[in-house]
Amino acid sequence: MAPLLEVADVQRTYALGSILSRHRLRAVDGVSFTMAADRPEIFTVVGESGSGKTTLARMILNMVAPTAGAIRFRGTDLRQIRSGKERLAFMRQVQPIFQNPFEAFNPLKKLDRYLFMTARNIAGLTAVGEIEDATDRALRNVGLSLAEIRGRYPHELSGGQLQRIAIARALISRPALIVADEPVSMVDASLRMSIVNLLRQLRDEMGVSIIYITHDLATAYYISDRIIIMRKGQVVESGEARAVLDNPQHPYSIRLKQAVLSPDAAGSAGRLLAESATAAET
Repeated sequence: MAPLLEVADVQRTYALGSILSRHRLRAVDGVSFTMAADRPEIFTVVGESGSGKTTLARMILNMVAPTAGAIRFRGTDLRQIRSGKERLAFMRQVQPIFQNPFEAFNPLKKLDRYLFMTARNIAGLTAVGEIEDATDRALRNVGLSLAEIRGRYPHELSGGQLQRIAIARALISRPALIVADEPVSMVDASLRMSIVNLLRQLRDEMGVSIIYITHDLATAYYISDRIIIMRKGQVVESGEARAVLDNPQHPYSIRLKQAVLSPDAAGSAGRLLAESATAAET
């Protein structure tokens, strides 16, 4: 069986500056990892701003082509996906969740219209009843329902609700892989735990694998199965999440832990998430 996703020595280089003073920036430099098709997991990419993690996410979503190396989804090199039909089939299986839920939706468009369009254009549904059923099912998977959001505009909901709707939108086509780029960074601390627990639920109950892009080591420690830590485009440490974050070996990883998870990762993660849960209940 082919892996669900194979990232093989991927690079992405950008040319910067003017013609007379041009230089090249390698945003992603030799990143490799594999995700199995028969074992759903949360694979986390940790890094600070400028580490290359978002560029890597965009390449996995086939929004940007690698300069070198290859990315294969279920054995197919993404560079071979050219026709509209092939792109649509890929989009059904690999869905994004972006950082800012307020930017994901046009404030002048009703939220149910977005979900219906996804059911029609991505999932390929045509009958009104099928479209509404698929939308309601996806919303119920994130703790909402079509009845709650029908006819409502983005400004009528909280950031946490909007992020849940963005996740529901990604679920409508029943993808095998979700690429979540900083999905809790724009959400209030009181709602953060509900979103990260939802990601775990998608893995455990729906069998969806997730690439979780973040700079937040506390949530990474809490939800991740495996982890890579990126710095200046390169992977400096990788492995089982708890093992890496409990006992980091690379100096950069050690500094990250000292800055965010000191003195002990489990305690810090538990404290942050417990505080979020308490705030959510009040």
